Amino acid sequence: MTERRSVGYSVRREVLDEGAVEEMAEKSEVKVTLSDKVKESLRCSGPRMKSLILGFLPILSWLPRYPVRDNAVGDLVSGISVGIMQLPQGMAYALLAAVPPVYGLYSSFYPVLVYFLFGTSKHISVGTYAVMSVMIGGVTERLAPDADFLSWDNVSNTSVVDLLSRDAERVRVAAAVTFMSGLFQILLGLVHFGFVVTYLSEPLVRGYTTAAAIHVVVSQLKYTFGISPARFSGPFSLIYTVLEVCYLLPQTNVGALVVSIVAIVGLILVKELNNYLGKKLPVPIPVELIAIVVATLISWQVNLEDKYGVDVVGLIPSGLQPPVLPTASLFGQVIGDAFALSVVGYGIAISLGRIFALKYGYKVDANQELIALGLSNSVGGIFQCFAISCSMSRTMVQESTGGKTQVAGALSAVVILFITLWIGTLFEDLPKAVLAAIIYVNLQGMMKQFKDIPALWRTSRVDMCVWVATFILTVLFNPDLGLAASIAFSLLTVIFRTQLPSYSLLGRVGDTDLYRPVEEYNQVKQVPGVVIFRSSATLYFANAEMYQDALAEKTGLDITSILSAKKKLEAKRKRQEKKEAKRARKDAKKDRELQGESELENQKEIAVIKMREDLRDPSLPRAVILDLSPVNFLDTVGVKTIRNIRRDYGDIGIDVLLTGCQTGVVESLQSGGFFSGQVTKACLFSTNHDAVLHCLSERTDGSHTDSESEEEDMPATSF
Repeated sequence: MTERRSVGYSVRREVLDEGAVEEMAEKSEVKVTLSDKVKESLRCSGPRMKSLILGFLPILSWLPRYPVRDNAVGDLVSGISVGIMQLPQGMAYALLAAVPPVYGLYSSFYPVLVYFLFGTSKHISVGTYAVMSVMIGGVTERLAPDADFLSWDNVSNTSVVDLLSRDAERVRVAAAVTFMSGLFQILLGLVHFGFVVTYLSEPLVRGYTTAAAIHVVVSQLKYTFGISPARFSGPFSLIYTVLEVCYLLPQTNVGALVVSIVAIVGLILVKELNNYLGKKLPVPIPVELIAIVVATLISWQVNLEDKYGVDVVGLIPSGLQPPVLPTASLFGQVIGDAFALSVVGYGIAISLGRIFALKYGYKVDANQELIALGLSNSVGGIFQCFAISCSMSRTMVQESTGGKTQVAGALSAVVILFITLWIGTLFEDLPKAVLAAIIYVNLQGMMKQFKDIPALWRTSRVDMCVWVATFILTVLFNPDLGLAASIAFSLLTVIFRTQLPSYSLLGRVGDTDLYRPVEEYNQVKQVPGVVIFRSSATLYFANAEMYQDALAEKTGLDITSILSAKKKLEAKRKRQEKKEAKRARKDAKKDRELQGESELENQKEIAVIKMREDLRDPSLPRAVILDLSPVNFLDTVGVKTIRNIRRDYGDIGIDVLLTGCQTGVVESLQSGGFFSGQVTKACLFSTNHDAVLHCLSERTDGSHTDSESEEEDMPATSF
């Protein structure tokens, strides 16, 4: 181990309190008012207008400077690869959204083009996403259940579902909730609420997506086994659905099950081959496209639907849908789901976007991303798409195949357009069990997130609790309610940690100006007669009482008992004074000559009492220093707590000083009435060492009884 080079330094200056520092640094009293901020934000100029336009339409800033020679080939290969991936994933995720598969293709086209114009991330692949699709499916199946479209069939004498009417209504519901979620995202982006994603911590997002993957798997079991379970909604619906599937297992369609098993095994084998040959292949093998092509050919040749009852995709209309305004009457019923979709979709997209922005050295504008995703969903809702976000698997393919800009995304949309207009009808015989198999295999990455639990156990058990709680809550209460409950639990852990911070006494590190917790270091010693107290959390109403209790415990002072004893002493002194005064008056009546002598004795006795009161208990510290450097704000309860501490400790002769106060904390103390005629900024110091030197200088000036021993313990007033 190499020897660390030591660099010494020496600074000689006066001990400075907060008032002296403000005077020396000439603190500015200029404050920007709210009206000034509004005027500045509304100020218009040429450069500002240009900046606003380029910020709203980022494509205008980067497309004119697009390096064709460097990026064109990579973006072309990447766009075609992602477009081929979008085809099976779009159709499969449409099943999750409970709408016809062709609407998954629409959702892979319109929103992608809109994001190409307004997005700031160069690498993410927006489009259909499993978690968003299953959330949409929960809404569509809740508002358009099969039971609402039953009709009587006179031929079979049974009730049958009018599939065309049901699917049309579900498309309207999906478009309405998508349009609303887009409006929420646009609104949040315009008011600069991009920071809302900070409440979605990484353990929360990963636990949530893992639980959503469980919902996705359960929702596709009906296609795997070829059964028709009843639809459940509300809390615990996942449990009821699993029980219903288990009950219907004897009715399994063997043909659908065999198709599912063969498709899953084939997809996994080829994906593993892709991983093994990843560096040798220029582009990954399009295993999902091969799977749907082969499955469609086999289904068409063998006639799986008629011979074995295997459910297939069915009619896929060619061409694009005309724009239709969403049904406004549905907005009130989907507003909560729309907000949840807007937050989840944005959280996933911005998290992935920031990863690649950090990797390639550019910046992603959080608020512009909200607007871009909002416009993508709003425009998509008008064209009957369902809500989109970004997909990790497609994004990895887009990056690994050479994609460097969103031109790759636009080219993938062109591929989807070509498929939708000319070859979409060829997939009408595709078994839905194959689409379910594609979904299962694509969820491998999310299922691997269970490995987070042992990793978090070793690093942060609070984060592990957030992960596990999010997973359980989302599984039990569905993705919408589960998200709200998970965020609430995550915030509670923050509050819990501020309510139970670590409290410590600080001591001096050798002959330096550094102070560290006495309990954690062997060579750290407390300054004699000075107690330095620090809490690891901010001070506010939730932990103010615990702060006072911890201070009393660390100092070993029962302030209540000491003040009570002092009050008893004061009462005793007053009683003694009254008693002596009464005796003096009686003696005065008897003998005036004895009056002077009696008064002299009274004065002596009273003086003795006062002297005893003024004598300090040598076991009490001279000063208590509150290190407020971890405190980033003070509410009124926090200010009152510090004021009470200074008053109570001052009443027993202990001076209370504050150190490390940030500007906001000083302003809170000032506005909260902490400073008065007797309490000034002279009790505030920038560092613990300044406060300690101040205490020692006052003690040296006021008393010389044990100054020599203390000077030995506290060398050098310069540092």
